[in-house]
Amino acid sequence: MNIVEMNNVSKSFGRVQALDQVTLRVKKGEIFGFIGPNGAGKSTAIRVLLGIIRASSGTASIFEKDVWKEAVAVHHQTAYVPGDVHLWPNLSGGEVIDFMLRLNGGGNKQKKEELIERFQLDPKKKCRTYSKGNRQKVALVAAFASDASLFILDEPTSGLDPLMERTFQECVFEAKREGKTILLSSHILSEVEKLCDRLAIIRNGSIIETGSLQELRHLTRVEMRIGLHGEAPDFHALSAVAHAEKVDDLWLVQVEADQVNQVVDALHGRDVYLLESAPPTLEDLFMRYYEKEEQP
Repeated sequence: MNIVEMNNVSKSFGRVQALDQVTLRVKKGEIFGFIGPNGAGKSTAIRVLLGIIRASSGTASIFEKDVWKEAVAVHHQTAYVPGDVHLWPNLSGGEVIDFMLRLNGGGNKQKKEELIERFQLDPKKKCRTYSKGNRQKVALVAAFASDASLFILDEPTSGLDPLMERTFQECVFEAKREGKTILLSSHILSEVEKLCDRLAIIRNGSIIETGSLQELRHLTRVEMRIGLHGEAPDFHALSAVAHAEKVDDLWLVQVEADQVNQVVDALHGRDVYLLESAPPTLEDLFMRYYEKEEQP
């Protein structure tokens, strides 16, 4: 079952095409990553899903409800955390959390207290005294303590230190184990790589790739570390090799992900004492894709 669906959604602001025929599916119970450079359209797509702005064309639904016409019903089952949280300055953090939970049906009081402790938040302080990181904590506690079935998280760890980022990641995995669905937009690619079951890459308002990390690894290269006694093969002559250089006593060879066997075959019969390869990270994939796109 798809919890989130966007079908050929376009959005224009005057002459600016912010979204162009975006089609997206987020399945029930999965953690779905949404990545792209600044200005690619991530936040615009999320604002459409939240019913904050109306699509110029196409359809968008959450829980099979139209996000524009049935926004109130959608919001009752959805928790949203933006990357820049603004709070009522004269209320305490605890008062804001309680208010936000009441809007969503009350939430889980015991879980709220546990989350306040885990995120090391002082709920008695006025919001005007909070740092950016503490404002994020208020929103995260309110979200994860709610009864929401869908979490839409747009740069949710902005302002958090590494320890709190880890706490956030634990909360995401716990929500998944409870059968909840998470849509995560983040520029921290290592975080998306660690958390997400599937992901979509958006560029210039269009979805250019969707799939699991394993499925998307065909876009980039594997780096091989090769140690040899004696003469090395001519790596540069191999069509699969994008780059090869010798650093100290090792060859560092970048190979197209689906053609590693070409290098292995070239090493046949040679005195190889080290052969290592690592799958490309999401950052490798992301950067390689954009390098390729920018080539004339």
